[in-house]
Amino acid sequence: MTATVPATPANPAAPEPAPTAPARRPRNRKQTLVFTVLLVVSVLISLPFVELMISSLRPANEMSSDTWLPSVLDWHNYADAVKTIPFWRFGRNSLILAVVNAFLTTISSALVGYGFARLRAPGKGLLFGLLISTMMVPQIVTLIPTYLMFAQVGMVGTYWPWVLWGSAGAPYAVFLYRQFFSSFPKELEEAAVIDGAGRIRVFFQIFLPLSRPLMVTAFVLAFNAVWGDFIAPNLLLDQSNTTLAVGVGQGYVNDRGFPLPNLLAGGAVLYLVPVILLFLAAQRSYVRGFVNSGLK
Repeated sequence: MTATVPATPANPAAPEPAPTAPARRPRNRKQTLVFTVLLVVSVLISLPFVELMISSLRPANEMSSDTWLPSVLDWHNYADAVKTIPFWRFGRNSLILAVVNAFLTTISSALVGYGFARLRAPGKGLLFGLLISTMMVPQIVTLIPTYLMFAQVGMVGTYWPWVLWGSAGAPYAVFLYRQFFSSFPKELEEAAVIDGAGRIRVFFQIFLPLSRPLMVTAFVLAFNAVWGDFIAPNLLLDQSNTTLAVGVGQGYVNDRGFPLPNLLAGGAVLYLVPVILLFLAAQRSYVRGFVNSGLK
């Protein structure tokens, strides 16, 4: 039986001891807690949508039932929801208003944000603060005075209010553009000016192409705001050219005026489809736009 010879300067050939495995790090409790909280919040936020999907497939005679799941899935609710109201005509009206308003809001807000970020003028900071403060004013406060102004110029019952709103820009979009354009180096703009480019050309050929993720973000936000608006179309438009939000909110009633909750749920699910598809198509640019705007 041979004994292991310890390693010494006189015996360099002695085997080295095997390295010990590093101790496993304890699990990060804070990270686990954050993940658990986010998971619970996500489930709570998703519950109303899950309930909406279930209600849209529930038969009419089971809408007041205590059971959570229906006994049979009634897919005819979607077809009846489309037939009960002029669904496609209302959807076309909403799509026209949302796209036009979102496009105008995206461009006009970019122009205003560029002016606040790159131009010098007395009182610019005060004016920007006043613009941002308008975000704190609820829409219902300004809706009645706005209606009176549009009524005096004969724009009630038309789509011109949404065109004017889009041309005026949106405070939140102006803020995002201003934060994004402020991070641009001055040398980029000065080089273009030296080459003979004016302010408008610098904006459209340099600043605007570089802000594509932010443009997508502003477009999605403006589109969602118009698509989901119920108060303004209900006040400014008539039954012939109203939007899908008003049609879904008021159209699903029977001959006696009682609501049809199963058709209302089916119409609401179909009403959400364009917004979900738009967000899925623009998700990457949407998130990147918020990151690049300086909101960190």
